[in-house]
Amino acid sequence: MTDIEQCYIVQQRKVNGTEKDLPVYAKAMRSKEGVFEGVSFIRNREKASVMTLAEAQQAVAWARKKKPLAGLYETTILPEK
Repeated sequence: MTDIEQCYIVQQRKVNGTEKDLPVYAKAMRSKEGVFEGVSFIRNREKASVMTLAEAQQAVAWARKKKPLAGLYETTILPEK
């Protein structure tokens, strides 16, 4: 049995949002050495960062800690299709 590495993206939606409030997706910010520095959220799913589960969990934790309005959003980790 082989262990296949699954890829994920991080999505945010407003908790009490309307249908007009589109979800946003995480784009990981990394240093030149490849060290994780944080995330920015963008509307384009195709340009979102594809991450491992550990990287996605790190992005969610960073967003909850560093983004001042994080409580207004539901952050979820979705499998990349």
